Amino acid sequence: MTTRLLIGRCLSALATALIPTTLTLAVLRATGDGGALGIVLASEMVPLLLFLPVGGVLADRIRPERVALLADLTRCLSQAAIAAELLLGVNRLLDLALLSAVAGIAIAFGSPAVPRLVVAVVPGQDRLRMNARIGVATSLSAVVAPALAGTVTLAAGPGWAAALTAALFACSALTLGGIRTPSAPHVKAISSFRRDVAEGWREVRARRWFLVCTLGHGVWHFMAGLFLTLGPVTAVRELGGEVSWTLIVQSGTVGLVLGVFAAPRLPIRRPLVVVQAGAACYLLPMVALAVTAPAAVTAGVYFVAMFGLGLLSPLWETVVANEIPENALGRVRSFDQLISFASRPFGLAVAAPLAGVTGVTALALTGGVLVAAANLAAILPSARSRETERWEVRRSRSGGVR
Repeated sequence: MTTRLLIGRCLSALATALIPTTLTLAVLRATGDGGALGIVLASEMVPLLLFLPVGGVLADRIRPERVALLADLTRCLSQAAIAAELLLGVNRLLDLALLSAVAGIAIAFGSPAVPRLVVAVVPGQDRLRMNARIGVATSLSAVVAPALAGTVTLAAGPGWAAALTAALFACSALTLGGIRTPSAPHVKAISSFRRDVAEGWREVRARRWFLVCTLGHGVWHFMAGLFLTLGPVTAVRELGGEVSWTLIVQSGTVGLVLGVFAAPRLPIRRPLVVVQAGAACYLLPMVALAVTAPAAVTAGVYFVAMFGLGLLSPLWETVVANEIPENALGRVRSFDQLISFASRPFGLAVAAPLAGVTGVTALALTGGVLVAAANLAAILPSARSRETERWEVRRSRSGGVR
């Protein structure tokens, strides 16, 4: 079952990473309008954010493999419909926007189910290793997918890239849908959506460490949006052009993959400290952006920051899975994902207007201080729960994950 889980998640990650490049090239080919592209991309994001709480409730009521199956099948059908439109030369903006909205709703239902699926299939002592493998697959997909989608589009057209995406989602659905997990905890007939959401929020409030860490991660995503908007402009104008930005991005990708790979192999006794310190490392590229550091220096500090993110991802997944009751995990993680999904697009959207008001230097320095302070605050003893401390003690006694 663990092999099936890993393969299914790898296929889904690759398919997901193909979508932005495919849609971008398709819309720009059809309309040449950046505003039209923004509408199509927002059509996926808005319903995703609106339906995430619903997805969290559903993930705690239904077997996670069924939710993952339905979510990936829905995304398969939406991508197949997009492929058909593009191959037939229809290219209606409204159709692409509606199909993207369907995909966004499917993501909202499928994402909270994934942590429950990992918990149900993988024993506690192996979860960090599994989360790290999934993290490596996701990171590599983010690197490979744009090149793959671009190559298929140039060779055969965006319709065939969308068809490839649909096929990958179909394979993922069949793979994850074949997993068998125990029945979900019994839900009383009188249980309502509002009550379930309220109970999930109580689980969050009962764990201050989770709330503080999640808000810190939201600040990280917001600052990443700022950096990924202002960084390319600065690199092109002052650091030698597009080659400099490519160097910076690729160094970050290498750091991310190495961090995810290293997470289960390091003797980490206080995972929450490493998680928050890893997020706080984003101070470094923000400072480099503020002082317009040379491309090589910016690439180096971005490598460190993304290595910290690589450590963060599997450790955070494992800590949360071990400390949150399984019957509330979907709702709690939907809150976590809601903060993450919303913060980065918001940062991307407001980066240029804010820089126009404050200047890049002041904005980047302020952002760097905020991301470090917001994440390091969670390391304070008052922000840590007894539950997390007990988990750290258990892991240290077992000698960690090898």
